Amino acid sequence: MLARSGLRGEDVDHLVFGTVVHDTQAPNIAREVGLAVLPKTVPACTVSRACASANQAITDATQLIEVGQAEVVIAGGSESLSHIPITVSDRLSKSLVTASKGKTLGQRLAPFTRMRPKDLIPVTPAIAEPTTGETMGGSAERMAKENGINRVDQDAWALRSHEFAAAGTQDGRLTAELTPVYVPPDFEKVIVRDNGIRSDSSMESLARLRPAFDRRHGSVTAGNSSPLTDGASAVVLMNEDKAKAEGIEPMGYVRSWAWTALDPAMQLLQGPAYAAPIALDRAGLTMKDIGLMEMHEAFAAQVLSNLQALSSKTFAEKELGRSDAVGHPDVDLINVMGGSLSIGHPFGATGGRLTITLLNEMARRDVEFGLITVCAAGGMGFAMVLERR
Repeated sequence: MLARSGLRGEDVDHLVFGTVVHDTQAPNIAREVGLAVLPKTVPACTVSRACASANQAITDATQLIEVGQAEVVIAGGSESLSHIPITVSDRLSKSLVTASKGKTLGQRLAPFTRMRPKDLIPVTPAIAEPTTGETMGGSAERMAKENGINRVDQDAWALRSHEFAAAGTQDGRLTAELTPVYVPPDFEKVIVRDNGIRSDSSMESLARLRPAFDRRHGSVTAGNSSPLTDGASAVVLMNEDKAKAEGIEPMGYVRSWAWTALDPAMQLLQGPAYAAPIALDRAGLTMKDIGLMEMHEAFAAQVLSNLQALSSKTFAEKELGRSDAVGHPDVDLINVMGGSLSIGHPFGATGGRLTITLLNEMARRDVEFGLITVCAAGGMGFAMVLERR
C-alpha cells in the first residue's frame, strides 16, 4: 500500500488495524504490523468489531482526520484463520496455575490428580453467539427459513459469486488489487491470486452438497457459505489538502457511514438492512443515487434476506418506521466482482477489500456514489457511502 500510494513511512501519523481472533502472543497486531514497516514512532491500535473490524478501522481513521488529530492514517485488518489460538479446559487451566505455585514436587502434581480425560481435550474457538449459543451458520439457516429463501436461489447466488470473481481474476481486475505472498517457512511458493475461487463451479455441483447446519431440512451448505481464510488488507486515508500537496489523486471520498445493532436472538445477520438507510440519509442520498454496491457475502441466505428486506415496504414500516421501502440497486450492480462466498472471508480484513474493490470498479464505470454493507456477529450492521468527485 505504501509503495502503491507513493507515501513514505514518515508521512504516516497513525495506524489502525482490525482483527477478530486475536493472537495471544501479539494482542495488539496493529503495533506489530507497524513495527515491521513503519517508523517506530508511529502509534498503532487494534480494533475488533467481528466481521466489520476493518470497516471499524477505516471509520476510526476517518474520524482521526476529521478532528484534526492526523493527516495520514493507514487502516485495514488481518486474520490468520489457519493459525488460531487453541485453549484448554477450565479445569486444566486452573490446575496448571495451581501447580505453578507449588513449592514441592507433590504440591505441583496434586492438582492433576483430579483431572479427567475429557479435561485434556483442546478447546477451539466457536463461531457462535455467546448470548444465544447459536452458530453463525445456524443463524443463516434460520433466516433462510423465516424469510423463505430457498436452496436454489442460494446456490445461484453462490455460483454468481464464483463466476464474477473468476472473470475478475482472469482479466486482471481482482489480481491488480493483490500483492504477492511468499509462503513461509521456505518462502519459495508464491501466492498471486485468491485460491478459493472456483471457475468450474456449477449448479449441479453445488446441489450435491449436503446441508451443513440443519442436516435434515436445511439449505445452507459449504457451497453457499463463505470460506474462512487467511488474508490482510490496507488502505490509506488522507486529509484532502495533504493529498493535494503530495500530488496524490484520491480514489474516492468517505461520504457517510452508519452502525446499527439488533437482538442477536432475532435475525442476526440482517444488520445491513438497518444500517443502509441511515448511511444514505446522512449522505443526503437515496438508494436510487447508488451506482454500485458491495454487500459482504457471509452466506447467500444472508445476502438474499437483506436484499429482500431492503425491497420490502412492510419491513420499512415495521422495522424502520418508514413509509416506503429503502430499495437496492439493480442486482447487476451488486457485487460485480464476486464476493466473500468465492473470494473468502478473513474476518478482520474483509472490510478493506470491499472498500478498494468498490472504489476501483466505481472508477472503471465512472460511478459517483457507491455503497458498502457488512453484517457482523452480535447482530451488528454497517453501511458506508463512498463518493468520487
